[in-house]
Amino acid sequence: MSALQDLIPTVNKLQDIVTNTNLTDLDLPLLTVIGSQSAGKSSVLENIVGKDFLPRGTGIVTRRPLILQLINIEKDDPLVHRADFEMDEDHTEVTLEDHLRKGGVGAAHPIQPAEWGEFLHIPGKRFYNFDNIRKEIENETARIAGKNKGISRIPINLKVYSPNVLNLTMVDLPGLTKIPIGDQPTDIERQIKNLILEYISKPNSIILAVSPANVDLVNSESLKLARQVDPLGKRTIGILSKLDLMDHGTNALDILTGKVYPLRLGFIGVVNRSQQDISVNKSLEDSLKSEQDFFQNHPAYKTIASRCGTEFLAKTLNKTLMHHIRERLPDIKAKLNTLMGQTEQELASYGDLNIVSKENRGSLILTLMNKFANNFISSIEGNSSEISTKELCGGARIYYIYNEVFGNSLLAINPVSNLPVQDIRTAIRNSTGPRPSLFVPELAFDLLVKPQIKLLESPSHRCVELVYEELMKICHNCGSQELSRYPKLQTRLIETVSDLLRERLGPTTKYVESLIEIHRAYINTNHPNFVGAAAAMASVVEERQKQKQKPKEQKHIPNGTAVTENGHKPHKSLDSNSTLDEFKELEKKSSGQPAHGDKESFLNFFFGKDQSQTASGSSSAADPFKYESEPDGLQFNIPSQSPIEQKMEHLNLKEDEELSEREQLECELIRRLIISYFSIVREMIQDQVPKAIMCLLVNFSKESVQNTLVRKLYKEDLFDDLLFEDENLSQEREKCEKLLATYREAASIISEVV
Repeated sequence: MSALQDLIPTVNKLQDIVTNTNLTDLDLPLLTVIGSQSAGKSSVLENIVGKDFLPRGTGIVTRRPLILQLINIEKDDPLVHRADFEMDEDHTEVTLEDHLRKGGVGAAHPIQPAEWGEFLHIPGKRFYNFDNIRKEIENETARIAGKNKGISRIPINLKVYSPNVLNLTMVDLPGLTKIPIGDQPTDIERQIKNLILEYISKPNSIILAVSPANVDLVNSESLKLARQVDPLGKRTIGILSKLDLMDHGTNALDILTGKVYPLRLGFIGVVNRSQQDISVNKSLEDSLKSEQDFFQNHPAYKTIASRCGTEFLAKTLNKTLMHHIRERLPDIKAKLNTLMGQTEQELASYGDLNIVSKENRGSLILTLMNKFANNFISSIEGNSSEISTKELCGGARIYYIYNEVFGNSLLAINPVSNLPVQDIRTAIRNSTGPRPSLFVPELAFDLLVKPQIKLLESPSHRCVELVYEELMKICHNCGSQELSRYPKLQTRLIETVSDLLRERLGPTTKYVESLIEIHRAYINTNHPNFVGAAAAMASVVEERQKQKQKPKEQKHIPNGTAVTENGHKPHKSLDSNSTLDEFKELEKKSSGQPAHGDKESFLNFFFGKDQSQTASGSSSAADPFKYESEPDGLQFNIPSQSPIEQKMEHLNLKEDEELSEREQLECELIRRLIISYFSIVREMIQDQVPKAIMCLLVNFSKESVQNTLVRKLYKEDLFDDLLFEDENLSQEREKCEKLLATYREAASIISEVV
């Protein structure tokens, strides 16, 4: 039985550890006392202890949880005679006999009383006067919870040593209330319920639900809360107080025998001191004797008198708590082992504090540098052990930039979207100078295609920037948990690699620009994939023949001249409405000769055969520079504005000027040649730019990152600064070490009895 009796002191030691270290993960067995205000909770506890020590008054008196540990101690225990403690001040009058008995001056054999209290927040001090214990509880409550009627969840831990108590561990919680009174918070009911539920919801908690007998049991707030967390009543003990205050002729026998509200641990009836007994300072010894007489002499309770009263309650609680601890202790030990394992793992993640010494600083920095560089390289190559499954990263993202982002950007460029037909005609005219052209001038093609090749420069620049940004992102994610211990070293590593990438960004961008300039410097029309002028012209002719078959949405006047719906002649433009027949018709009218097929028409236009003026001469209306004479033949009729001035005035109004059939064919030919050559250059740029970026930026960074880190950071005068440990991490390690020591101490205490 001695081993069983040691269980409660063992849990008390664990409870001290839990309270001191604020452990919330360790659920210890204890008795939780709950009840409404004025239900008699305090009186029940004082009866069990045998001392008046709890605050009394109106409203909420218990405003902080009070963890009460009762420790049975013999009068001749060595602990009683220890002198290494501070005594509380006793301001009551003391007789000479009492002074000598307590060890005053002249006492031959100082005798210390065997009943005292100790607070966990005042170590090394004993309270022999229990009135001072009450005052300390009030002062400590006001210190944390304030002097108003607010509550706090921070507990007060009180140990009571006495030969007259049984080993018990109980927690007294604030009484349940409904309506705020005075300066109580408006949500006081919710606060108290939440605090009570926090304690009684734990599986290892035994609930002591105190209910007054003079109130209907169905209105018991304590039993109502207990049922929420313990619906089967397996760990609830009902305490029925104030049995002596029930109406005459009524009793609570059915409740005490479990017929009204069955609980596995049953109901126990008690009789507390009345207010009059407290007023006349009736001793607790006399009150306990009166309680025993009440049950033995009451006609309804005398048959169960041996199972009622404070003495039976204390024995039942002691026995119940010991058995409960014995059942739960193996689970507590297993929980402790789990917590120790988790804490040891967390401590290992912070690194060994003694790993850094003056001798091994260089090797440690070199090791961390190598890990950082290897993480950088592995992330690019896709060999990292921490590959994300949620998004593309590292080398895979670089490939995505090349293949999807850059490729689609190039394909989205329309090489002739910013090149109007009027600009093409102007370039052709400007490239011929004062001479008529036999063929479409090659200079016009060069002049027009070079700006279009320049369109490839912007996507190429953006490709370089995106790869650079991804490498920077990889660099910032290369840290490890070990490296996080040294924030300055990690920062310097990132800065060094960032500088390396920044240095390579300029040459890479410049080389990509040079690729575009190379293609603009020499237009190679002999490229095997280039369509060529003859093939392009053949495709234009073929397309016009196909368009000939399409119906025209035009209106026709009686003489056969085609007009649009608004009555104007159709504008000759470079579109599918200009057919080959119109081209032949226009040539026939100009030369006065019938057309001799497509080949002859092609030669007529591109060899400059314009026979619109006949050999017999032309009328004055056909020559805009010849003035007309009056009928008398002596006077010149000079118009207000000469035809030359009119032509010069409309020289820049290209939008209003119609394209001739020859100009349409020339523009369409140039347009198709630009598209063909641009496609060739685009394909080469799409292949060459990623290769250049890989060579000059990505691969260069991979190959030189480790040497760069060593060259710039592996200097002995930087070691102390680089290995400066993060203060927050040091605090976390220290906290983790204390927590692990606490778990080990708790495990050692449990191993003594398990």
